[in-house]
Amino acid sequence: MGTFLTLLVNFLYPPRCAACAVRLTAATPARLCAYCQEHIERAAGAQCSRCGDVLRSATLAGGATLCPRCVNNPPSFRAVYAATIYHSLDAGSDNPVASLIRRHKYGLDQSLSRALAECLPDPLPLRREAYDLIVPVPLHRKRLRWRGFNQSALLGTELARRLRLPLAVGCLRRVRATPPQTAQTHAARLKNVAGAFALRNPQRISGQRVLLVDDVVTTGATVDECARVLLAAGAAVVDVFALARVL
Repeated sequence: MGTFLTLLVNFLYPPRCAACAVRLTAATPARLCAYCQEHIERAAGAQCSRCGDVLRSATLAGGATLCPRCVNNPPSFRAVYAATIYHSLDAGSDNPVASLIRRHKYGLDQSLSRALAECLPDPLPLRREAYDLIVPVPLHRKRLRWRGFNQSALLGTELARRLRLPLAVGCLRRVRATPPQTAQTHAARLKNVAGAFALRNPQRISGQRVLLVDDVVTTGATVDECARVLLAAGAAVVDVFALARVL
């Protein structure tokens, strides 16, 4: 688009913040205003070094501070890294992440992936040399047809670009549709996703250090099951990166 046409479009349809709709300057490529950027909530305080949950009580095991659940039932993944956090009851909060995620997933607004990418920290809390492959958590084909895109794959694409790592979309498949997990306990979620994932090309995973990507981690049941399947196929290690950790 030419410069004059761009200026004309921006004059007639001024860009607005994807979160709060405040008017942005015409020249900015950003999708989020400075206020919303400042109110993205990052992880703070004591957290479990395995699953990333808030530590209400903790055990020191092998130099790692673990929550009781990770001590009693260690997950398959090694660690969860979350770009942002939001609280399950954050109505009225200035944190824009929860609203953006809900509109992205359930409002079927694929364009919000750009705004969500701006919620990622720079630099990322990841080392490129620690991984060989990025694998997004898949959607079942029925959910993919309904939504039209896999939000975790879009996030994985952005991470692959920043870290300069290969992205394996379609390698991990969701072979069984699962009901929504909202308001379910961790145990119920684990049962819900058991056997829901399989690998299409197990040889691509063997020996690889995998960064598993999901948009939101709540109890960690879904990424735990995905990690179990990846490790069973010979993955050397599986870490998890999420756009948001629900606390």
